[in-house]
Order: sequence, then structure tokens, then C-alpha cells
Amino acid sequence: MADAKAWGRPQPRQAPDVPYHNPTASNPILRGWSLAVVTTVLSSSPMLQGVLWRMNSFDKLKELPALQGIEPRFDPTVVPKDADGDVLASVRELSAPQKRKTPTSFYTSADFVELYKAGTLTPVDVVEHLLPLIRRDTKPPGKYSVGWISVRADLILEEAKASTERYKAGNPLGPLDGVPIAVKDSCDITGYKQTQGCPVDFTGPGDKTAWAVAKWQEAGAVILGKTNMHPYGLDTTNVNATFGTPRNPHNPAYFPGGSSGGSAYALASGIVPIALGFDGGGSNRIPASFCGMYGLKPTHGRVSSRAGDEPQQSVTVCGPLASSIDDLALAYRVMAQPDSLSTTSVAFPSSLVAPRSSPTGPKRLGIMRSWIERSDPDVVAAFDHAVAHLTKTQGYEVIDITIPLLPEGQKAHAMTIVNEARAYLSPKQYAAMNYHTQLLLATMTGRATGQDFLFAQRLRSLLMGHLAWLWDKYPGLLVLTPTCTFAGWKIAQESDLKTPGFMDGDRSLRCMEYVYLANFVGAPAISVPMGYNDEGMPMGLMAMAEWANEEQLLGFGRQAEGCLGEEGVRRPKGDGRWVDALEISQRT
Repeated sequence: MADAKAWGRPQPRQAPDVPYHNPTASNPILRGWSLAVVTTVLSSSPMLQGVLWRMNSFDKLKELPALQGIEPRFDPTVVPKDADGDVLASVRELSAPQKRKTPTSFYTSADFVELYKAGTLTPVDVVEHLLPLIRRDTKPPGKYSVGWISVRADLILEEAKASTERYKAGNPLGPLDGVPIAVKDSCDITGYKQTQGCPVDFTGPGDKTAWAVAKWQEAGAVILGKTNMHPYGLDTTNVNATFGTPRNPHNPAYFPGGSSGGSAYALASGIVPIALGFDGGGSNRIPASFCGMYGLKPTHGRVSSRAGDEPQQSVTVCGPLASSIDDLALAYRVMAQPDSLSTTSVAFPSSLVAPRSSPTGPKRLGIMRSWIERSDPDVVAAFDHAVAHLTKTQGYEVIDITIPLLPEGQKAHAMTIVNEARAYLSPKQYAAMNYHTQLLLATMTGRATGQDFLFAQRLRSLLMGHLAWLWDKYPGLLVLTPTCTFAGWKIAQESDLKTPGFMDGDRSLRCMEYVYLANFVGAPAISVPMGYNDEGMPMGLMAMAEWANEEQLLGFGRQAEGCLGEEGVRRPKGDGRWVDALEISQRT
């Protein structure tokens, strides 16, 4: 994208060539009462906070020669001047997604809508079938209720009844009408409390609904409650001692991923075809990798968690998760409409555009091999297979690229998001956090100075300028990586799921190694399934595009579907791991 087409695009500038060096970290794994003791002691000990701060080299950012003379960039937002396609008049004009491809595939929104239009099934039928499975306020609680924090059956049935009446009248609102959607509990919805996965009430004033969710509701979607998440969104397992920890439907020995693990669990279990995740440094993409779903992190991505609010710039970017690429595109186009109450969002053009039949322009994959080889061998093998498919069958060209200071950038990103997150907590809220979250906040915020934060934003600016230079040199380039360096995070001990919990900072860093960059520089990214390991765990492929090029990513996602062969995306195999949400249609 040329400068003239976007506001706030960084000045292209090639960064100094700094050899890639990412030594293995050496933070201890803390679990049980050792975690509780260390957290209690460290929270009140600036000296120990300093030891951990220096152990992880957070104090070294200000010593990087490459950052001298770089202007800091506190807000990564880049605003396109024009819509990326032909703008449609309303949601009703959006194309309906394709139905599922095989009887063993995940359902798509189109499978629901087809039955509704035929009169074979109604949204009320679907809701009455699913509610007993997900409610935790019944005795016994629903079999899949661990994936949800709150389910308001009265509100859900009200939305389903309204949708049913519209179908009976022959006047549905569009391809989302009556489709069940799950929403992560870091988002405000009228009638629901917001907990952010903690024993704390974070509900915003005025009982408002977040813009993205309101847009889905206006399109007729049925919001099927609020899903479980990692407490305060600050890690990647979704271990939650307060509300329970969902297990990965593909293999219950693994975590679902986080921080949007409840949304990923709802999708992979087959209960909904679309869910909302919040990107706390990658959260809406890690579950897509661990649970085999599609995930999109948009450029602006409805950053407001409440209508009209302007949130922190590096923490809350929400994006859709879906069981198919068509549903991902549909959900994104509806939710990302400009918010007139947000000074950032209102500047963006309409996201209601007609989909392209295929990506246009050059087709280039930017690969930094030394970075890719940080992944486990099975992930590298799946990645190489995906690249071979894209080059041989889809006409992509591989470009060898370098991006400097990636490990340092991850530290700068972590420092930024954790300090911003801490600024929004009162002392009472902080005290209610679990040991893991308190330790992370104490370590990352107790020793950070204004100078440290400033140099982190200088590094953000350097990375954005270098990426702009790459995209100018290679138009259409997609920076390609695995989504995660390993295929899922195995549950080591059952006691890890309970208070006091556990903390493995080094594995968390490895988990975030690829996904942090798009969040930090404000670029859009997509995660698509690229294969499965011997234990049935999905592995994700992530592509990052230039700012505001979501449509390019959606086109790429369609072309990458072939990486999985004829079988396509796998449904979880095993007793009770997948719900047939439309089974009731066979009984009526």
C-alpha cells in the first residue's frame, strides 16, 4: 500500500542489520505453593523484582545502538483512506458462506441458515438444544459449561425468538441471522457482567454492549453467552481456577490455548461456528492454532471494548475466530464497521465489501528461516509442506527476509502490554488476581521506568519502519511463520489447574514468539490450520500483511485450505469431544 492511501503509515526505513540471536531463557517453572510464596515475597520486594527484570534483559533495551535517534511510536494505528473493495449497502448484501464440505466437517453458518430458510429448524430449536450443554447455573451443570463464564438463557432465547419470527415472515436480516456466536468475557454485553476470567467485576458503566458484538446482534446473530478466558488475558494456557479450565477438544491432555481459550473451545467442540476473541498480544490467534480454527487479527479490529471508549493501544484488539474461512470473512466484515463513537475507528472506511474471488497483485511469502527454525521439528515440517503447497499450486514466490531485533521486540511488546494492563487495575482488583497474574504484573511493572517504556516504543517505531520498507520493496509480501513454535501445550500436572496454579514464563515466551509482532506493530494477521501432529493436535500457519490488507489475508486463507489435503479441517475425534449442534433437525 502506498503512502498516499493510508494515514499514519510509518516512513519506510531499513533497520540496521543486527544478527538474529535468541538465547534460551532460564526462568524457573513455579507451581503450587512455591508460586504462592515467590509471588507474595516478590510483590513486596523491589530488589527481587530487579533480579527478574535483569535476568530477562528488560533493562537492556535502552542500550541498543539501533534505537538511538529513533522517534518513539506509541500508537501503531494505520488508517486506510479507501475501502479495500466494492462497498455494499448493508449486511443483507453480504454473500452467504459455503456449507460444510463433508458430513464429518465442522458446520458453517450456512448450514444453520439453510435449515432456517427451509423451515426445517428454527433458531429457538437450536438454542433449546444447546443451552443445557453450556449452562453452569443448572444442576448438574452442562457438559460443556466449563467453556463459558456466563449464560443468560432469557436473553439468548429472546434473540432466538426474534430471529425465528423474522424467518417465519420471510425477512431475515442477512447471512448471520439466527447463527449462534460465542463472545469472550473481556467484552461488555448488555445484561452480562464482565469478569475477564477473574473473581472481579470489570463491567463498564452504562450496561453497554461492545461495538463489535452490537454489530453482530444487529445482523441477527444469537449471542450464546460469554466464554471462559485466561485470567485478565495475561497468558496462553487458559488455566482458570475460578471458572475451570477447558480441555482441548482435539486432545484432552492439552490446554485449549489462551487467552481466548473458551472461545476456541466453543468452536472446536462444534457448539458455535463463530466466536469473538480479544488479542492481548495474540490471544485471538493462539487458540486458532491449538484448536485448529481460523483466526483473524484485523488492523484496527474494533479496539473499543465498550462503545465509545478509547482503550490502550497494544492490548485489546478483538477479532473473529471461525470454523471456516468464509465464516471468518463474514464475521469480520460485520464486526469491523466503523464506530462513530470512537475517534480511531470512525476514521476507517467500511468493512462491508464484496469478497474477491482471489488475491490480486504480487503473491509473495516473506520467510526468515532462522526465526522459523525456532519451532519444534513437527511444526517446521508442517510449515515447509504448507510453503511447498502455496508455491507449487497457488503461484506464491518465496522471498528471504530479515527482521532485526525480534527477541528484543518481544520484550518491548511484553513490557508495553503488561504495563498498560496494570494501569487499568485498582489495588483492590490487583489483590484479587491469581498468583500467576500478580507475579507477572509485579515483575514487569515494578521495575519499569519511563525510560524503559520510551525505548520500547522506539523499538516499535523501528520495526514498523522496517516492515514498511519491506512492503515497499516487495509489494504484496506476506510475512509467513507458524502460529506457535509448538503444537499445543500439554498439561503437566492436574494440580496445575487448581489454586495456586503454575507459571512457566519461558514456554509462554515461546508460545508468543511469532504472534506478538502483528499486535505490536498494528498489522493484520491470519492464522489457518496447516496440519496435525501424531497426537492429533492442530498446527497453525500465520500470515501477516501490510496495514489494512485484511482482504488479502482472507484470500490467502482460502488458498491455504489446500495445505490440509482433501480431508480439510479435522473435527475432534473421540467420544463426547464434538457436539452436533444441528442434530435436532434430524428429529423434527
